[in-house]
Amino acid sequence: MKSSAILLLLVEIFLVQHVGVLSVQQDFDFFYFVQQWPGSHQDTVQGCSSKPGKIKSDFGIHGLWPNYVDGTYPTYCDFENPFNPTSISDIEKKLQKNWPVIDCPNNDGLKFWGHEWDKHGTCSESILDQEEYFEKALKLKKKIKLLHILHKEGIKPDGGFYSSYQIKKAIEDEIEVTPIHQLQ
Repeated sequence: MKSSAILLLLVEIFLVQHVGVLSVQQDFDFFYFVQQWPGSHQDTVQGCSSKPGKIKSDFGIHGLWPNYVDGTYPTYCDFENPFNPTSISDIEKKLQKNWPVIDCPNNDGLKFWGHEWDKHGTCSESILDQEEYFEKALKLKKKIKLLHILHKEGIKPDGGFYSSYQIKKAIEDEIEVTPIHQLQ
């Protein structure tokens, strides 16, 4: 029975990727590397959805978030170091492709990435500066080819139904990390 069946296009998968860090002086325990399926995003505040074809059919980065093992997380850790767009100017095209803004009708990447840096990135400053923070997320996306992992198991964004167990197992088997998912 597929009581736990979910439509892949209607699910956002939040991939829990524990990123090893080499610093003893860090102010957090690990990162969550969060990806989302843009075809399923619905902006409940604006009352609109992402349009098919407008966004590439691949998972996009949503964030790289420092966390504590107790389930809490730091936010807005350094008001003295706000987002500086020039810090990412050389990787902005890569961010547009891999860390897309899918809230509609807004498509302001700098505003979204600024929010991610101010809220989450400033809490990783003990090991990553602004450019390194965004580059680390891009490297993780390149390393963890989530769509490819799912395709290998026959899970495709084709309107079919797949159980959350199938999706989680495919990811766990490939990268040995347990993903969590959230329906919206």
